[in-house]
Amino acid sequence: MYKSLADAIRDAEEKKIPLSQLALETECRDQGRPVAEIRAALQRALDVMRGAVAQGMTGDMYSTSGLVGGDAAKLRTGPAGPLAGTPFRDILARALAVQEVNAAMGVIVAAPTAGGAGVLPAVLTGLASARSVPDDKVVDALAVAGLIGAVIAERASLSGAEGGCQAETGSAAAMAAGAAIEMLGGTPRQSGHAAALAMQGTLGLVCDPLGGFVELPCVFRNATGSAIALTGIELAMAGVEFLIPVDEVIDVMGQIGKEMDVRYRETAGGGLAATPTGRRLAREKLVQIKRA
Repeated sequence: MYKSLADAIRDAEEKKIPLSQLALETECRDQGRPVAEIRAALQRALDVMRGAVAQGMTGDMYSTSGLVGGDAAKLRTGPAGPLAGTPFRDILARALAVQEVNAAMGVIVAAPTAGGAGVLPAVLTGLASARSVPDDKVVDALAVAGLIGAVIAERASLSGAEGGCQAETGSAAAMAAGAAIEMLGGTPRQSGHAAALAMQGTLGLVCDPLGGFVELPCVFRNATGSAIALTGIELAMAGVEFLIPVDEVIDVMGQIGKEMDVRYRETAGGGLAATPTGRRLAREKLVQIKRA
């Protein structure tokens, strides 16, 4: 397993292979599983991701608390805004859709976690749909996402309870950005820059779920994370390079998480969860759930 994205990028460049091939070969060696078996598992994950997007888009998925639900469908069919008909708006809707399914206790892929699970499927399936990318390329992208996520887990954290939402949605944005670069024909080096550019945009992001429910603002942060991932993709594909190496960005995220006040690490003790409205909504929804 790689503990440094810089090392993975270097090895891929020296071998003149894509990051996905490096990731699959490394997983094969470390886990003793054939590459075909790993790809089949990734294809199953992709199928579940697409299923969650489709289910969430119906507008019928609501959480037990009633805090979230139906907003993905509004983006899909609602009044035309300035981004109507664009892949950007479609990707935002997909991110909400997956998280609404999650909040309604539906089936998702926790990549990297349940709280940040809307970003990766939204970005990859949305771009694949817009660009007519075949499934084998999307599976390759998922392998790259797994490589990036594994390095983040090793160097920092993927847990909101440990590092705030920067560790969940921020990591998801980095994974999606780096993965999409390969899917769109970019280089391993561009994948690294895209991941760094996405993660730097989420540094310090707190985890503040109202009432402890992974619903609000979590669902909407996945749409924001998708937008940040797209920013990283656009910049990196244009040749923009982030001057701080991606491993150092990951390390900083981990350090910020360690130093973050406990109120901002999934405890519902600070941030939006501690606003007067946040506390009132949490109380009201808890009472409704107990009565149900």
